[in-house]
Amino acid sequence: MGYFSFIHNPRFLLFILMVVSFTKITAQTNREITVQFDRTPLKEAILQVEEISSYHFYFDEDWLNGHYVSKVFENQSLQNVLDGIFEDTNINYLIQDYKVFLVNNSYIYKELPPNFFNQKSEKATDIQEKNAPIFQEEYAKQNAVQRRKLVTIGKQLPNSAKKFYLLSGTFTNSNSGEPLQNLAISTLDRSKYTITDSNGHYELRLSYGLNKLETNLLGFEKIRQDVIMYSDGSLDIQLRENSESLDEVVVKSKKDANVRDAVVGVTTIDIQSIKTIPLVLGERDVLKVSTTMPGIKTAGEGASGFNVRGGRADQNLILLDDAVLYNPSHFLGFFSAVNPFTTGSLEIYKASIPAEYGGRLSSVFDIETKAGNMEKFAGEGSVGPITANLALEIPLVKQKASLIVGFRATYSDWILRSLNEDQLQNSEASFYDGIVKYKQNIDENNTIQGTVYYSKDRFSITSDSIFDYTNRLISLNYGHVFNEKSRTELILVNSQYEYGINYEADANGNFDFGYELNEYQAKLNFNYKLNKLHKFIYGISSKLYVIDPGSIQPIGENSDITAKSIDREKGLESAIYFSDMFEVSDKLLLDLGLRYSFYAALGKASQIVYDDGVPKSESSLIEIKNYSNNEVIKTYGGPEYRLSVRYFLGNDFSIKGGFNTTIQYLHLLSTNTTMSPTDIWKLSDLNIAPQRASQYSLGLFRNIPAKSLELSLEGYYKQMSDLLDYKVGAELILNETLETGLLQGEGKAYGVEFLLKKNEGKFNGYFGYSYSRAFIKLDSQFLQERVNNGDFFPANYDKPHDFSVVANYKLTKRFSFSANFTYQTGRPITYPIGRFIYAGEEQVLYSDRNQFRIPDYYRLDLGVNIEGNHKLKKLAHSFINISVYNVLGRNNPYSVFFVNESGKIQAYKTSIFSIPVPTITYNFKF
Repeated sequence: MGYFSFIHNPRFLLFILMVVSFTKITAQTNREITVQFDRTPLKEAILQVEEISSYHFYFDEDWLNGHYVSKVFENQSLQNVLDGIFEDTNINYLIQDYKVFLVNNSYIYKELPPNFFNQKSEKATDIQEKNAPIFQEEYAKQNAVQRRKLVTIGKQLPNSAKKFYLLSGTFTNSNSGEPLQNLAISTLDRSKYTITDSNGHYELRLSYGLNKLETNLLGFEKIRQDVIMYSDGSLDIQLRENSESLDEVVVKSKKDANVRDAVVGVTTIDIQSIKTIPLVLGERDVLKVSTTMPGIKTAGEGASGFNVRGGRADQNLILLDDAVLYNPSHFLGFFSAVNPFTTGSLEIYKASIPAEYGGRLSSVFDIETKAGNMEKFAGEGSVGPITANLALEIPLVKQKASLIVGFRATYSDWILRSLNEDQLQNSEASFYDGIVKYKQNIDENNTIQGTVYYSKDRFSITSDSIFDYTNRLISLNYGHVFNEKSRTELILVNSQYEYGINYEADANGNFDFGYELNEYQAKLNFNYKLNKLHKFIYGISSKLYVIDPGSIQPIGENSDITAKSIDREKGLESAIYFSDMFEVSDKLLLDLGLRYSFYAALGKASQIVYDDGVPKSESSLIEIKNYSNNEVIKTYGGPEYRLSVRYFLGNDFSIKGGFNTTIQYLHLLSTNTTMSPTDIWKLSDLNIAPQRASQYSLGLFRNIPAKSLELSLEGYYKQMSDLLDYKVGAELILNETLETGLLQGEGKAYGVEFLLKKNEGKFNGYFGYSYSRAFIKLDSQFLQERVNNGDFFPANYDKPHDFSVVANYKLTKRFSFSANFTYQTGRPITYPIGRFIYAGEEQVLYSDRNQFRIPDYYRLDLGVNIEGNHKLKKLAHSFINISVYNVLGRNNPYSVFFVNESGKIQAYKTSIFSIPVPTITYNFKF
C-alpha cells in the first residue's frame, strides 16, 4: 500500500475534524491481524500494518524517527496493534473509513465531553480541566526574555485521571557544558517553583496541559518556555551567558526560595555579584560580604572568625567542597582564605541546619568550588594594591572532564620594606593559596570530582620571630545516579591545620613551637524521591580527629628552653541521619530530620581523675588513668532534631518556623576577644563535656515581584550548655592539666532580623538590621569557679544593634556606583574601676567581666565600577573598581587596653584603619 505524507496545513486539520464529525467508523476495524516485529523501525512497522490491514495511514515521517518496535501480535484487532506499537511513543491515532490519521501528542475526540463549553459554571469540572483545548500563542518580541518553541511532554490520553505530572531535566551552560546551579525555574504566576542543584538538575510538578515557565539566574539569559504536560517526562535546556547585560545585584538569595523553601535562616551569597561591594584594599571577599547580612557578625574590624546568632567563632562549620576549613582567614583576619574566582556558591545555614551536617552548634558555611569549563579554555583574574589572583578553567575532555586551577598571592613584603621605618625594613607579611579541582562525567550516571587546597601565611613584623600557619584540604566525591528517583554520593576528605612560631631574639630563650590538627572523614549520602510528596535524604558519616596540642624545642646549644610536648588527642565522631521533605499540601511543607551522633575519646592518652567535691586542681587529683592506643576513654552522644515548616499565607507570602538541636565535640580555647591563629582546639574527653544547643526560629517572608523586592522578618531564641571558658590567668598552651584552668557554663541568645532587598533595576541592593543579644553564665558551687556572681553577662561579641546598607546604582551598562554603610554597637569590655594597696604595691580593681563597652562602630565605603566594552569578540573583558574604604576616616576602636605606667593606669585604644583607604583594582575575564 502507498505511503502518504501528512500535510502541515490548518485546512487539512479542519478537514479531519469535519470527517470525524460527520462520518461513522466502520466495523471492519475489528479485522484480526497477525504480525511480528523485531526491533523494526516504526515507519516500516506502520507500512507493514498498512499492507496487512488495507488501511491508508497519514503521518509526518519526522515523528517516527528514532523509534523501534519489538512486539508480537496474534489475531489482534487493528486498535490493539496500534496501541501496542505506539505505546512508548507520543503518537495518537484516529481510525476513519479505512484511513488512519496519526497525530503527535494530541488526542482527537470523536465526541466532545459533556458540558465541554459550559460558560455558566464558575469553576471548571475535572473533565473540562483535563480536556481543555490548547492553542499555541504568538510570541511577542522582548529584549529581556527569550521565548522558546512550545514543547510537548508525553501524549494526550482521552481519560487521563492525573492532574499533575513531573517534569525533570538539567540546565547547562551552552558555552562550557557546565551545570547551572541555583537557577530558578517557576511558572509565570509562581504557583510552581524549584531550584537546580549542584548538578544543574531540577524537578517540577506541573499541571496537566499548558504551563508557562520562566528561568532566572544572574549572568545568564532569561527564557520563557511553554510546556504542555501529558505525562511525566524530561526536558534539558542549555542557556547562553548574558555578556551584554551585567547586572549589579549584590547579594541575592535563590529567587523566591525565601518564600517557598521550608528552611529558616538560610542566606545564599551570589558570587558573581559581590564584585561591586567596596571592601578594604579592593580584595573581593565572599566571606566578608556575608558579615553584612543580619545575624552574622565579627568581633571587630580585621577579626578572624564569625559570630552567628549569638554563637562563638568555633561554633561555625566552614566547608570547602565538603572538607572543613579550620582557619578561614589570611593576614590575621583582613582577608578570607577562599578564592572568589574559583568559588561557585556559598550557602549559610543560621538555623534549620540540614540533618546531614553536624559537629557545630551555630551555623554551616557550605562553600562549593566551580566545576571547570568543559568546552573551552577560560580564565579570570585581578590585580590589586597588595594581591594578585588568577583562575584558569581547562577542558581536558570535551563535555567529559575539566580542571579549574586558582592561585592567589600577596606582594606586601616590598611595601613594608619601602616604608621609611627602620624597624620594618626586615619585616615580612605574606600569604598565598592555591586550589585545584578536577571533575569528570564518567557517563550519564557516574561522576567523580576531587579538590586539593593549600594556603600559607607567614609573618615577621619584628626580626626576632617568624610566625606561620597553613591550611590543607583534600576532598574526593563520587556520585552515582541509580535512576531518576535515587542517587548517592561517597565523600572522602582530609583537613589539616597547623601553625608554628620560630623565635630567635635571645640565645638563652630561642625556641621552635608547633601545633597540628588533622581531620579524616568518610560520608555516604543518599537522595531518594519516594513520590511527589516525599523526598528523603539519609546517610552515614564518620570522622577521626587527631590533634597534636603543641610541642616546643630549644634552638641552639645556649637555649634554656626545655623540650616539651603534650600527648596527642584522638576522637571518633560518627553519625547516622535521615530527613524527609514532606509536601503535605500546596500550602504546607514540612522538612523533618533526625541525626544521631556518637563520639568516643580515644587513647593513647593519660587522663586525670579529680575529686567531685572540690574544684579541679593538682590538690584534688585522685588518680591518673592510662589508656592504650585506640582504647575508648569516654563516650558521648545523643539525638539531634531538625524540624522546619512553611505555610503559604499568599502566593508570595509565607510563614516559617524551625527547631533544631546540635552537639559539638570540639572546642576552641582562646584568651583573645576574637579567633587567633595561635588558638588551640580541644577535644571532649574524660573531664570536658561536649557543647549542646537548641534553637527556635520563626519568620515571615514576602516577595513583591512587580518591584523585585524581598522582605523577611525572623526571630530566634537559642539555649546552649557546657560552653567552654577559662579562669583568669589560665595557661592554655603546653598545659598538661588544661582542665584545671577551664570552666563550662550556659549560654543564651535571642534576636530579631530584618532584611529588605531589591534585586533588579538600576538601583538595587539591600538593607539589613538585627537586634540581638548573647549572654554567658559561669556558675558553680565553688567561688573560684564563679564569674560575675554566677549571673548571665554579655559575651565578648554581644552587639545589640547591627545595621547595614549595601547599594548599587547603575548609571549605564558600563558605569555604576556602589556604597556600603555599617553601624554596630560597641562590644563589651572589662574596665579597671579602682585601685588598692596590697603588700605595699598598688593593685588594680576591675569591674565585673564585660560590664562596659567600647565606642560604637560605623563606617562608610564608596566605589565606582567601570566595565570594559561588551564586544563579544575580544581577548578579555575587563572590570575596574575604584573604591575608598572608610570614607569618613572614622577611628573605630578595635580594642581598649590598660597599662600601669608610673603608678597611673593609662587607657589605650587600638584601631585598624583610622583614615580613608583608596584602592584601584583591575579585573579581567577571558
